[in-house]
Amino acid sequence: MGWFSKSQDEKKKIRKSPELWLRCKACKKHIFKEDWHNQHSVCPQCNYHGRLTAYERIGITLDVGTFKEINEEIHPGDPLDFVDGKGKYSDRVEETRTKSGLNESIVTGTGSIEGKPVVVGVMDFRFLGGSLGSGTGEKILRAANYAYDHKLPLIIFSASGGARMHEGLLSLMQMAKTCAAVKRLATKNLPYISVLTDPTTGGVSASFAMVGDVHLAEPGALIGFAGRRVIEQTIKQKLPDDFQTSEYLLEHGFVDRIVQRGEIKHTLSLLLSFYNR
Repeated sequence: MGWFSKSQDEKKKIRKSPELWLRCKACKKHIFKEDWHNQHSVCPQCNYHGRLTAYERIGITLDVGTFKEINEEIHPGDPLDFVDGKGKYSDRVEETRTKSGLNESIVTGTGSIEGKPVVVGVMDFRFLGGSLGSGTGEKILRAANYAYDHKLPLIIFSASGGARMHEGLLSLMQMAKTCAAVKRLATKNLPYISVLTDPTTGGVSASFAMVGDVHLAEPGALIGFAGRRVIEQTIKQKLPDDFQTSEYLLEHGFVDRIVQRGEIKHTLSLLLSFYNR
């Protein structure tokens, strides 16, 4: 239902109810919350793509009722008994698990996209910034192995701040582990499609997120390794305003296509149709 089709009383209620509105982080304009959700967290004014939870993204990507989660029980370990100024890592993990309802920073499972069976992994930035920990790497490995064993395509949606340094060297080992897992799919001519969302940075961008057969990205997503300020201080140069965006990476050959969120399902289906099983 559009704004102009509402009754005068409904319009007054909306104006008096701030909770019915939200403000776009990009253009700062106010958006009717119902419109925001109807467009899957995309601003109707400036096309800013807001972040989705893992299950929200699964809901708009996979065919209704086809998703079956696998390896849900895998959760982070604390091999270093890590403690910093914010407290114990193990306590932070449990707090995050309670708030997010997730056991790790990625949800993996099987389903179909316009009737085509796939294995998917969807990262969720709410879980410790979507960081790559040993549990995350293990879930990606097992998802890739499932795709290999059942001769299915693998699709991973990345959203991460990088490696989870609370786990020390074990977190860095996941970079090689995940790359090896997805590389094996090529021996059976199974596609691995990487979808880059905001943000995809650090150890994730330096590993499995950038070794796909095809790389898709959402508009305006932050994609890169080191932070902008660190790079500028290192090279002693000012970087372009659009540096580390989807559009910049497309121009320089690191991304194959930028896809609007509402078109991602059909685009993936089209890509999958090129592969013979």
